[in-house]
Amino acid sequence: MWSRDFFLQQIQPPLIGMIHLPPLPGAPAYGGDLKPVITAATADLDALADGGIRAAIVENFHDAPFWPEVVPPETVAAMAVVLAELRRQRPGLALGVNVLRNDPDAALAVAAAAGAAFIRVNVHTGAMLTDQGPLAGRAHRTLRRRRELGLAQVGIFADLRVKHAAPLAERDLAAEAADLRRRGLADALIISGPATGAAAALADLQTVRAALPDCPLLLGSGITSENLAAYGGLADGYIVGTSLQVGGRIDRRRVETLLAALDNRRQTASRKDIV
Repeated sequence: MWSRDFFLQQIQPPLIGMIHLPPLPGAPAYGGDLKPVITAATADLDALADGGIRAAIVENFHDAPFWPEVVPPETVAAMAVVLAELRRQRPGLALGVNVLRNDPDAALAVAAAAGAAFIRVNVHTGAMLTDQGPLAGRAHRTLRRRRELGLAQVGIFADLRVKHAAPLAERDLAAEAADLRRRGLADALIISGPATGAAAALADLQTVRAALPDCPLLLGSGITSENLAAYGGLADGYIVGTSLQVGGRIDRRRVETLLAALDNRRQTASRKDIV
């Protein structure tokens, strides 16, 4: 499993941009040509990289309504093509992949074909009630499949109570997080708000940090340059998408503004430590 120090070595600065792919082949809104998808994804990655972010997650965000658990082969093929092209253009960046809605086998296949550094799994352990119906974690399969494919170096970033969902049975949050890390063997945990663009609860982050002092914790939604400091440096990383977009695509100036806010928070924290 990834340690906090290892995470910060791999993802620096600790911001991960979200690349929301336009509709892919098979999706209801697919336009019939993959080239515009690659063009849009490339523009987003360029905006992130030129703005200073060195990591991104590629996600089939606009394929809604999503297949529950298992996506069709055309989705896997299209995402592998896109990710491979992004890797070719920006080989120095750490790229991850999330296959909605909750298909870690597909994400690992894309990682194997295109060289992703990590995957995101929305429901890795436990079970959630979502707009796709109930989704159950398959950590037992995902960890074994990762080993079979020779992808031990590929991190598994797992959502804790993923957004747009509710747990089928309410549990103590700290105990649930501990199971996700220690029994599900997640490399990093993601804490989000209830929906895309909604901020996570500070109390949830505090609870999980106290329970898992050694685990990389990421905030997965609602991060802006205005609220970054409110989390007090408890998170090790930030996954950011919506607040960086203008017209649905990443804007370089917003990336630079968020990075400036992160640098300011770090400097403020350093001055407090000195005092």
